[in-house]
Amino acid sequence: MQIYRHTLPAGDEGAWVELSSLGIHPDLIQQLVEFGVIEVRHGSIPVQQVQRLHRLLRLRQTLGVNLTGAVIIMDLLERIEQLEDEIEKLRNYW
Repeated sequence: MQIYRHTLPAGDEGAWVELSSLGIHPDLIQQLVEFGVIEVRHGSIPVQQVQRLHRLLRLRQTLGVNLTGAVIIMDLLERIEQLEDEIEKLRNYW
């Protein structure tokens, strides 16, 4: 599996990236949409989701897990990051 790098627009959180520029098979994109991992509009995805997509593909390649497993792992990792951020905020508050 090849993981394609894409230069993301700096500071433009509302930007969208064309899927064709990422070099990812349309069937994989469709599965990710069905799993709720990415949102596709007019052949593009939000910049923030490109980063999620690359992370997911790295998990699949590195760990050798199937797509469903990679989605679950990514979801858990994101939840852990959110909890760590919340803990850090609470520590700084007190």
